[in-house]
Amino acid sequence: MASFESSSLLSPSMSPSGTDQSTCPSIAALKSLLTTTLRITTSDNRVFIGTFMGTDQLLNIILVNTEEYILGNEASRFVGQVMLPWRLVLHVEAYDQQKNGKVKDNRSLYI
Repeated sequence: MASFESSSLLSPSMSPSGTDQSTCPSIAALKSLLTTTLRITTSDNRVFIGTFMGTDQLLNIILVNTEEYILGNEASRFVGQVMLPWRLVLHVEAYDQQKNGKVKDNRSLYI
């Protein structure tokens, strides 16, 4: 039977280097965007507008209740839940649904 010392176990919010990830500015910025409507432009001339639900370990972006638009075409289609590979993302903007426009508090992300 293997025994483990309690000091060797990390809490879920601790990285292997021992720094608290909850105080990291980039993680705090991502957490503040949860359930926010995002407008994401991809390298294949598509725009996705949906609710941000998070990222996976590879930093792919997960959106729900998403509409897809093709640049140059006025039509859209509802695609529901999507996972956008980070390598396709050109631009990310946070939107305020109450004001029907871009957020004015500098929460836009540029990638």
